[in-house]
Amino acid sequence: MNWIKKSFQVLKPWISAIAVVFILQITGLLSGLSFLAQSAMLKTGLADASVEEAKDLGDFNYDFKIKDLDGNRVDFSEFKNKVVFLNLWATWCGPCRAEMPTIQKLYEKVKDDENIKFVILSLDKDADKGKVIKYLKDRSFTFGGYMPSGYLTTQLNVPNIPTTYVVSKEGKILAKEVGTTNFNTSKFFKFLKEEASR
Repeated sequence: MNWIKKSFQVLKPWISAIAVVFILQITGLLSGLSFLAQSAMLKTGLADASVEEAKDLGDFNYDFKIKDLDGNRVDFSEFKNKVVFLNLWATWCGPCRAEMPTIQKLYEKVKDDENIKFVILSLDKDADKGKVIKYLKDRSFTFGGYMPSGYLTTQLNVPNIPTTYVVSKEGKILAKEVGTTNFNTSKFFKFLKEEASR
């Protein structure tokens, strides 16, 4: 009987921690806490995009379809010969939401460049399309919001979001950022503009 009490005393902090995480998860507060922590990290500069020069991370597979938030289907190959900023995110992802303002600020700086296309691809379920539209509208995000139309390529079945790719006009992956990233930096802006002018 004494070993049961001792075991319980050892496990009690773990049980409490698991219970707190479970409660935060089911109430949706865990995502909010993650958002706050990631937002604070962005302000430190530690999460600035690391791109200083283009790298060749392989060929990008354009063989999939997406749909805009009006339901219009788009063959991703339509973005060939453009520099593509492709961000995978979801409304339930706190780290994704934390980086969105930096994406919007970058987009505002390059939106008039016909050689740069932003594809902000929500991985939310189709049934949650209304949530995606509301989230983007409520925050006045004006970049291109999309959702998958059918299956994505294996290349885009990433284990973590947010994940962002920069694809060259020639279809080469020049950058891949995983995790919350500050894209609104002069270095990243210069990187995109230089690639667009090639």
